[in-house]
Amino acid sequence: MIDREQVRKIALLARLDITSEEEEQFATQLSSILEYAEQLSELDTTDVPPTTRAIELSNITRSDTTFPYGSREALLKESPEPEGEFFKVPQILSTDEA
Repeated sequence: MIDREQVRKIALLARLDITSEEEEQFATQLSSILEYAEQLSELDTTDVPPTTRAIELSNITRSDTTFPYGSREALLKESPEPEGEFFKVPQILSTDEA
């Protein structure tokens, strides 16, 4: 179905540098993918409802809850660079005005 010239064009559009051996390999692989898609299009799906995935998934996350930490001093002691009663973190915003 797909020849080497079409693979060359696809590679050019995708900015891929492929060898002539890869062109032949991709032509074979892409052709078999398209043949399989053709087989799937022959299936009768009139009574099949549209879905987003093959199996149903549900989100199993817990709800967020806040609670005070037991020992502030113990937590600060584990910090790499505590500054007084605060955590010292690297600066992420520039103070220079552009």
